[in-house]
Amino acid sequence: MTTTFDLLVIGGGINGCGIARDAAGRGLRVGLAEMNDIGSATSAASTKLFHGGLRYLEYFEFRLVREALVERETLLKAMPHISWPMRFVLPYHASMRFDADTPTSKLLGLFMPWLKGRRPAWLIRLGLFLYDHLGGREILPATSKLDLKSSPEGRGLQDRFAKAFEYSDCWVEDSRLVVLNARDAEARGAEIMVGHKVVSAEAQDGIWTVTLRNMETGQDHSVTAKMVINAAGPWVGDVLRGTLRSNNSSGVRLVRGSHIVTKRLFDHDKCYFLQGTDGRIIFAIPYETDFTLIGTTDAEHSDASIKPDCTPQERDYLIRFINTYLANPISTDDVIWSYSGVRPLYDDGASSATAATRDYVLKLDHSRGAPALNVFGGKITTYRRLAESALEEIATVLEDPGKPWTAGVALPGGDFPVDGVADLIADLRQSYPFLDDRWAKRLVRAYGTDAKRLLGDATSPDDLGEDFGASLHAKEVIWLMDKEYARVSADVIWRRSKLGLRLTKEQISHLERWMKTRRSKGATAAAR
Repeated sequence: MTTTFDLLVIGGGINGCGIARDAAGRGLRVGLAEMNDIGSATSAASTKLFHGGLRYLEYFEFRLVREALVERETLLKAMPHISWPMRFVLPYHASMRFDADTPTSKLLGLFMPWLKGRRPAWLIRLGLFLYDHLGGREILPATSKLDLKSSPEGRGLQDRFAKAFEYSDCWVEDSRLVVLNARDAEARGAEIMVGHKVVSAEAQDGIWTVTLRNMETGQDHSVTAKMVINAAGPWVGDVLRGTLRSNNSSGVRLVRGSHIVTKRLFDHDKCYFLQGTDGRIIFAIPYETDFTLIGTTDAEHSDASIKPDCTPQERDYLIRFINTYLANPISTDDVIWSYSGVRPLYDDGASSATAATRDYVLKLDHSRGAPALNVFGGKITTYRRLAESALEEIATVLEDPGKPWTAGVALPGGDFPVDGVADLIADLRQSYPFLDDRWAKRLVRAYGTDAKRLLGDATSPDDLGEDFGASLHAKEVIWLMDKEYARVSADVIWRRSKLGLRLTKEQISHLERWMKTRRSKGATAAAR
């Protein structure tokens, strides 16, 4: 029997899962097909920030920045376990420069040529004033000044940095955000098909017939849908012209962003917003308690089929960049891990990858005889608003898709106050005395109120099954496989968590074998 959907979403990144959740919550019959793991491409390789995009003000992207600033606090209330406020330190020095491509740089160069591309302090203060007031704030504190000579934030920086500005943005566990959106979509009736690739799509009499291939078994099956949503991220252009065979001329610009992880470089939990002499910026972010995350680059990426990796050149660029700030420089020996992702930006003809718009663009296409909505670009911060905009487009094609509902509605595990994390950790430790503070904090930051459901009636670590290391036990892996779509070890240790930073190669290999055995037993039982 062929499954029939109102919407078939192609792509299980944050945009696809956000759209599926919103649509399912409005009562639409939704299917989502993801050829790999949920959130395994761009959405797992972000800089892990919910931010308005301070530097986008230099490109006059006021609508995008305002929408993102409003979303920060909307999303904090819906997912306080996986997102939290963070203060950002912006050290100032007279040598800091613009990207020459920014409209602001060009405008100042025209009227104030003596600046020669520099970012003066008054301009930064103006940008931060706009940043504080464009989107309104209820939770996040306003901008302040810092004396780096006397404050803890100045320790570790070179003496030439005497002052800084400090402002607010937010951290987010990006991969978990995607998974929780998929879980909530499924709870509201969506069918989430992980490991299923769309191999063909034909339209007849206003209905799509789409062939999906199970990437594990190689078997094909067909579904029908009134509308297709192409949210394939880096592959949006391939799906648009190759699978849907549309003649739509919209293009995507692939931009690779690479990051490195080092030992912890600063003795506090604030992030640094660092300006380079080349006009670019990077972040240095406290990461997983014991590390610092540094990124990102902006490099053109030629082909979505080429796996993005942090190149030696990008690694060295990030090291050189941060060393212009550090009192004690780092080297390649200090790099513990690196990762890279491809951002599928809408091709607006910008002269450089850095200047290309980060705004999302939705293109409705009827050229094949049935409607398809193609999703270009977007920021993780604005995924919920992108989904609402997509549903507005869908409303022009489908009958009454319902009203917006997602603002402030908690994701799984997020049904507690924004300031309630410490209380939740204390309660978890009281209920499960065998947990130490670090273990309890990890579980709360991953699962929120679901942590108790995961632990169940356990009274000791032995009740949680096999110990794979770094506080990961079989009971948690089973939860991730049964409820959060994990299939292989990388899903568990690099996307559902970052425990790969703490596990040995032997431990990871053992986990992979264990998961493969459990998956095989499940397939055998299902075939009976």
